[in-house]
Amino acid sequence: MRITVTADPADSGKARGRLRFAGADRACALGRGGIRAGKREGDGATPAGRFALRRVLYRADRMPAPATALPARALAPADAWCDDPAHPAYNTEVRLPFEGRAERLWREDRLYDLVIVLGHNDDPVVAGAGSAVFLHVAGDDLAPTEGCVATDRATLAALLARAAPGDVIEIVAPEEGR
Repeated sequence: MRITVTADPADSGKARGRLRFAGADRACALGRGGIRAGKREGDGATPAGRFALRRVLYRADRMPAPATALPARALAPADAWCDDPAHPAYNTEVRLPFEGRAERLWREDRLYDLVIVLGHNDDPVVAGAGSAVFLHVAGDDLAPTEGCVATDRATLAALLARAAPGDVIEIVAPEEGR
C-alpha cells in the first residue's frame, strides 16, 4: 500500500499536512517545525523520507486490539521511549523507571492510544538524529506534534486494516523556495 504525507500548502504554519492512502485523503498534524530533511533531536520537525511501518502499540484498557497484519502489542503503564541521545538505549522502547531521559507512552491525553512505530533512525540508530517518530492519534484541533504525524483514530484504524509488513510511509518535504 502506498502511504504519503505532504505539507498542506494552505497552512502557512507548516504544521498541517495531508495523509494519503488507498484513495483516502485526510488531514493530519505534523511537527511544529514542519517537514524537514536532516531531522535532529528536539527540533520539532517531522522527518522527510521513507520509513517502514514497524509495529503497532495500543491502549488495551481503552480499545480492542486493532485489526492489522502488522505486529501489535498492548501498552503497559511502565512503557516509555528513550529520547536521550547520550544513552545507549536512544530511540528504543524502554521501561520505567529508567536512568536516562524517556517519553512516557502511557498517556492520559489519548494521543498514544493507537501508535504506529515508524522506522526512522533505527537501522542503525544515530545519536541525536531524532527519536520517537510515530504515526499516532491527533488532538481534536490537529495541534502540532513534536515531530510525529498524527491523524484521527478512525483514519488510523482504516490505514492499519490495510497495512502489511513491508509497507512504508513516505513523508515528502516541501520544495525549497515555496
